[in-house]
Amino acid sequence: MTTKLFGTRVQRVEDQRFLRGQGRYVDDIDAGPHTLHAAVLRSPHAHAKVLEVHVDDVLDLEGVHAVWTYEDLADLSAPMADPLPLLIPHPTLTHARTQYALANGEVNYVGEAIAFVVADDRYVAEDAVGRIRVDYEVLPPVVGIEAARSATALVHEDVPGNVGARMEQSNGDAPAAIAGAPHVLTLDLTVERSACQPMEGRGTVARWDRDIDRLTVWSSTQTSTGVRAAIAVKLGLDLGQVDVVTPDVGGGFGVKINHPWPEELLVPLAARLLGRPVKFVEDRREHFISSAHERGQVHHVEVGFDDDGRLLGLDVEFWHDHGAYTPYGLIVPIITSTQLLGPYKPGAYRVRFESLFTNTVMVTPYRGAGRPQGCFVMERTMDAIAAYLGKDRADVRALNFIQPDEFPYDQGLIFQDGRALEYDSGDYPASLEKLKALVGWEEFPAFKAEMAAQGRQVGIGLACYVEGTGVGPYEGAHVHIETTGKVKVATGLTTQGQGHATVFAQIAADVLGVPLADVQVVTGDTRRMPYAVGTFASRAAVMSGSAIHLAATRAREKVLRIAADALEASEDDLEITDGVVSVKGAPASSIALGTIAVLSNPLRYAFDEQSKMATQFSVGDPGKPPVAEDDEPGLEGKDFYSPERATFASGMHAVIVETDPLTAEIKILKYAVVHDCGHLINPMIVEGQIHGGVAQGVGGALYERMAYDESGQLLNASFMDFLMPYVTEVPTSIDIDHLETPSPLNPLGIKGAGEAGVIPSAAVFAAAISDAEGFSITSMPISPSELFALRRLHQEEPS
Repeated sequence: MTTKLFGTRVQRVEDQRFLRGQGRYVDDIDAGPHTLHAAVLRSPHAHAKVLEVHVDDVLDLEGVHAVWTYEDLADLSAPMADPLPLLIPHPTLTHARTQYALANGEVNYVGEAIAFVVADDRYVAEDAVGRIRVDYEVLPPVVGIEAARSATALVHEDVPGNVGARMEQSNGDAPAAIAGAPHVLTLDLTVERSACQPMEGRGTVARWDRDIDRLTVWSSTQTSTGVRAAIAVKLGLDLGQVDVVTPDVGGGFGVKINHPWPEELLVPLAARLLGRPVKFVEDRREHFISSAHERGQVHHVEVGFDDDGRLLGLDVEFWHDHGAYTPYGLIVPIITSTQLLGPYKPGAYRVRFESLFTNTVMVTPYRGAGRPQGCFVMERTMDAIAAYLGKDRADVRALNFIQPDEFPYDQGLIFQDGRALEYDSGDYPASLEKLKALVGWEEFPAFKAEMAAQGRQVGIGLACYVEGTGVGPYEGAHVHIETTGKVKVATGLTTQGQGHATVFAQIAADVLGVPLADVQVVTGDTRRMPYAVGTFASRAAVMSGSAIHLAATRAREKVLRIAADALEASEDDLEITDGVVSVKGAPASSIALGTIAVLSNPLRYAFDEQSKMATQFSVGDPGKPPVAEDDEPGLEGKDFYSPERATFASGMHAVIVETDPLTAEIKILKYAVVHDCGHLINPMIVEGQIHGGVAQGVGGALYERMAYDESGQLLNASFMDFLMPYVTEVPTSIDIDHLETPSPLNPLGIKGAGEAGVIPSAAVFAAAISDAEGFSITSMPISPSELFALRRLHQEEPS
């Protein structure tokens, strides 16, 4: 019998190709001979009027084929002169603003695109960009949340107070509950702006085939179908005239979910108008100054609680820096405002936020998408309550947990998908007990005393989170069984290293009873699956995994129906093992999947068992049509999965750190994770996601930040200045344990896992450093120099 694959530690099938250097990224695409190359002139100012763009010195430069500014766009394609789309509108986003493909009279951040050049090669294109002269009227820039709130200058002159949105949600009367509580604390907490740095930046290649009026675009994107739709609209093409293919992607992490980027429109437009393939690949500095950032928020917390530490009321107000434009709406602050609650019952809860314009790069989700900020706020609050009451931090958390018998649990708020914030399943007390055992929570006081005797400072921290995953609206899948017996699976969302080729194959192989090696998975190709949403929000396994399960089940039903007819047996008596359908208990009475695939296509031929091929004309059964009304030729299954609401994964992290008494360097001694994403498809891949997330979280907590000066210049726009952890800074081993509380919302009982490793990082490191140092950490990320300064500040404060 075929070994069940779902839930087993199957080696990733895609790795050998990458390890051997055979990955194929956008820059590797050979779109044909005579490919042209594009470069972009970007603003050196954070805020300025664009008075005139002088391109005369470029037009006659040998090798230059096109030079465009905003004034050219309407003549090239009228919709190109309109602003880029607002992808996720919201009623409270009262002053949404999106940029143009090329700046229309004003630039609002350093790096905004002003002119687009196409030339024989990138060298000529860059030289041409360098010859373009621009007359600016420099305007006062607004940089940072404090400057945005003061509103002494405006990013957009028609947006009062720089406020793009104000939003409030509540469950109960939090102010009244806090006023009547025995104890009240207030906290001010900050998370600074940061950004993801994928191995591969943005890249687009386009080729126009005049013979068939068809455009093929390769893009390093997280949403090939969204890019396809945008290109069709902006270029005035039918959707069927545009194919978008996502090749290997060297990391997404959220920055590539925004669509379309200006280059994703300008490159296809140039390819169509010039009749030659065109390529654009950003360099690293361009990624720093013109891609999306995230994280920047300031929070004010008031919390009321009783003598035991039980929450009675929680009131949170925060300010979100969304940069110069709002293409992705309010997703990040909405997630913060709702996911902040984590696994707890807050008593009464009120949350308010303002989303503010600044003259900096726009904000879109970055792995975690608002959850790291929310987790930081809630977990710092729990630690503050424990410290105030002199209680164990784990005990205070346990007292406030939602209990296993309380699911589904409605938090009384609306989540990012417009649905109720209702947790589907979980067992938070069990997770905490597992984590305490894993990290040695009870034994730590003795260890701390031992280290102190040696003159060493150590601290321990823990942080809990809940993550909404698998948000809709849908994903689809197509499963096709070939006449060779091989299985082809296609789903529309894209892949950026998550192991989709393995886990999706595991799902299909189990349903169809075929070896894993016989399943081939294709993602992110609109030619194979034209309708999809995209890869983000830890949704791939839940959404496409469920769709593949449903589609494979449809294919299996047809397999059994045809096999039953061929073997003259009941469908209930059949089984599929290693790609062969046989009668249970009678393996000699069998038929291969490939043979069934041939029989599924009634070409008015008979099938010869000996030669295993279609042979001669046959009328079949004269009493019925060759293809039934409710059937179609071929051995295929296609289906879509659309959830009623998100499913909620959860987890808890703990870390032991050592802080150097002299240098204030922070060293990780032990890191532990307990994670619950429902049924595990492949535990090894989930653990790989956690390892990667923890590494990214270490960077976000201790190293990575976007440092702007007051004029809006990014001061660390290179890897010489933007710090990232090396392997020497990441834990060499991470202790991981799993809990599986299946979700009742999808056929596989699964939840997402992609962002689990990064969500609690800032919170858990702040807690551990606070424990080591003896004072509270209220702003992240924290560097050794900042920790050193905090030490001096607390030493100087009067006792």
